[in-house]
Amino acid sequence: MPKEAPTTRELITGIDTSGAYPVEYRFTHAKGGNRHLVVVFANFAVKDDYGWSNGVLNPVRANILWIRDRFRDMNSYYLCEGMDFSLEQSVIGLISKVMNALELTPEQVTMWGGSKGGSAALYFGMRYGFGNIVSIVPQFLVGTYVKRVHPKVARFMLGEAVPEENVRAVDALIPDLARSGVARHSNIYLLSSPQDEQYQEQVEPFLGLFQGYDNFNFVFSESPHITRHSDVTRRNVPFLMGLVNMLADGMSPRLGLVRNGYEEPDRDRSAIEGFLAATSAERPSAIPMPVVTHPLPHMELPTDGVYFTGTAPGAVRVSLWEHGKFLGSPSVAPDGTWSWKRDKPWSKGDHLVKAVGWDAEKRRTKGTVVPFTTVAGANAAAPGAPAAAPLAPGQPLPAPTVHTPGAYEQITGTAVRFSGFAPGAAQVGFRAGGTLLGTSRVAADGTWAWDSGWPWQAGMHTVEVFAVDAAGSESPVAPVPFDVMHATAGASPFAY
Repeated sequence: MPKEAPTTRELITGIDTSGAYPVEYRFTHAKGGNRHLVVVFANFAVKDDYGWSNGVLNPVRANILWIRDRFRDMNSYYLCEGMDFSLEQSVIGLISKVMNALELTPEQVTMWGGSKGGSAALYFGMRYGFGNIVSIVPQFLVGTYVKRVHPKVARFMLGEAVPEENVRAVDALIPDLARSGVARHSNIYLLSSPQDEQYQEQVEPFLGLFQGYDNFNFVFSESPHITRHSDVTRRNVPFLMGLVNMLADGMSPRLGLVRNGYEEPDRDRSAIEGFLAATSAERPSAIPMPVVTHPLPHMELPTDGVYFTGTAPGAVRVSLWEHGKFLGSPSVAPDGTWSWKRDKPWSKGDHLVKAVGWDAEKRRTKGTVVPFTTVAGANAAAPGAPAAAPLAPGQPLPAPTVHTPGAYEQITGTAVRFSGFAPGAAQVGFRAGGTLLGTSRVAADGTWAWDSGWPWQAGMHTVEVFAVDAAGSESPVAPVPFDVMHATAGASPFAY
């Protein structure tokens, strides 16, 4: 059997200083000797101004060149500063050097990008005669768009006063190339949607310019899951991954003008569910899923101190599994409680255990999944940290003190870090809207800190912070309201 492909690839970062503008890039070599290059342009508000750099392109066999759109600390559509297009020449210089070093021809190169990156893919692909162009929700009228939505970018690209003649000149760049037919023989794939608020102004008026092209393809995505510009890409990632893999293998599909979408998320499924219930080899049980009371989600435990407790009313036993491997199957007591402990220490690291309930007729429930982490020995505070004063006997656990973020603090960016003090607690938990977000171990000195690890959406948030003692009792909550403010107006929160 072939070996499983690695999930990560070596990433090389560099900067080409041979042109008027230094151009930063990331590059990864092709897999298995593939003879293709994918050039990726970035949309607004992606991490480090590199688009599609979240791992989604890892399975693609081609060489991949990501180009950063960051020049003098500004975005530029890879085009110009103050109408000086030597910036564009620096970018195409990098692409040409990489292509030539790989001994590839323009026909073996795909220009790829979404939104701002989609405009760049169209422009560079048509202007410089590359074989394949994949443009996702682009802006054709770049000058108008930046003037209206990204005024700082407009001043950088078009001049401090943003003169109207410069707006019109940059607006004409992509339509004039399409009108000229210079890229008539390229394979062009354009994706948009009527639910994209930019479609009527930025895409629809220009589709007719591609009449007579050898292989122009327009995918019109009409999906109930699309409600705005940034949703179009997210809805179509599976299709786009199929397309880029075909192009990397030297196949240029001819789709023409096609539509996709038409999902029915609210469609009645009672007929198929009835059929499955009557014929399934594993009939689901009507009893509720088991509840795991220990360990709590994301709890940190010593490797030799992991045990499970919970409730499973109506079940006769509970089976425990990790990554498909059977761990044990404790019986359920008449009062619905159950418990289980492994007879050997756990390996250090992250674990994901599923608890499944079974009724007397050997029908199973869905699984309850509990993530937790094991560390060597008992949890310890930082070296030299004084222990927090213990609570007096019978004293209830107080609500934790939250040091950061402050109440109604305005946080710039997408990362939010919580920290504070919870004497007498074993851990601190975090909820929003009734959903548990995570937990944090409390050190011996009573301090704690937690970072969700995900980007927070812009807007007001209220997180309820609560303490939990060693017996599992919760304290009153400490509500923490704060406001997340993203740095770029009109930015997409997604990394494509």
